[in-house]
Amino acid sequence: MNIPLELKYTKTHEWVRIGGESVTVGITDYAQSELGDIVYIDLPTVGQSVAMGVPMASIESVKTVSEVYAPVSGEVMDTNKNLAAKSETVNNDPYDDGWLVKIKMLNSNELDLLMTADHYEATLGD
Repeated sequence: MNIPLELKYTKTHEWVRIGGESVTVGITDYAQSELGDIVYIDLPTVGQSVAMGVPMASIESVKTVSEVYAPVSGEVMDTNKNLAAKSETVNNDPYDDGWLVKIKMLNSNELDLLMTADHYEATLGD
């Protein structure tokens, strides 16, 4: 299981890459493996407001449809447009080419509520 140390994580299996006042968000390697083959991703629109812990996107796989929750509150700055035609990228490369959205944070203190890689890995046994 790939769990990059430099990222932050949520209990709902989103990862967060911090970049100044914004974050890049995707789903973890664990989440994509549990979902199976991803066939469609419904992303928020640029400019949309998102709130920490509230669904902001959905991912449809051959098994199920799963919500993606905003790890921080803010405004969607960008979405990964490549996923419209190649949603399987999330299965193949969840931490780089398979990113979902970029969010301009309202409150960087929310980052303190996210888990480290070690803490996230420890929750996977639960």
